[in-house]
Amino acid sequence: MITQKDIDKSMSFDEFYQLVEQLVKDGKSTGEDQSEAMVNYTKLNFSRMKRILKTTPISDDVSSTVECLNEKLTWIVLAESWCGDAAQNIPVFAKIAEANPNIHLRILLRDENPEVMDQYLTNGGKSIPKLICVDENLNELGTWGPRPKFLQDWLYENKATPKMEMSELKEQFQIWYTKDKGQTLQKEMVLLMKAWENKECFSI
Repeated sequence: MITQKDIDKSMSFDEFYQLVEQLVKDGKSTGEDQSEAMVNYTKLNFSRMKRILKTTPISDDVSSTVECLNEKLTWIVLAESWCGDAAQNIPVFAKIAEANPNIHLRILLRDENPEVMDQYLTNGGKSIPKLICVDENLNELGTWGPRPKFLQDWLYENKATPKMEMSELKEQFQIWYTKDKGQTLQKEMVLLMKAWENKECFSI
């Protein structure tokens, strides 16, 4: 479960964005692995985040759903700067959260918080991003992650019956993200928000 200590250690989206921006300037990445590959992923992901923030519109369905939320929620997201899925999805979370001050988006670095990550594994793996939604009393309402269901199913299918190398599959994921423009994630979040909180205005 998420504790107040976890929230206190977390950062806002703006702080995460500024952190990644500074890492790019310094030629670094989050985490202990400071290899050229990880540094390059961080640089690429910063470009992705900038593009998504500029080009991803929030759907009317998201707007009407978010307007219905009148109680404080915290979305804690486990992430790292080098993670391509995090770079594609966290800016969309940020745009959704911007639409209602009751949603507090907070980022926790996965490798600095193993005790949290170990509670939210995906099939035994430390896959990120992982979003955990809690109410103002820190009761857990639900989770999302590490990627939209379409991509997760594609990953499982490729593992069961390999058709391409993992590196190629990840490239295909990024192509899909670019074409999708965050719309699939928004649809998933609408369904989850409605499942997490039973509000009469959801049915209006």
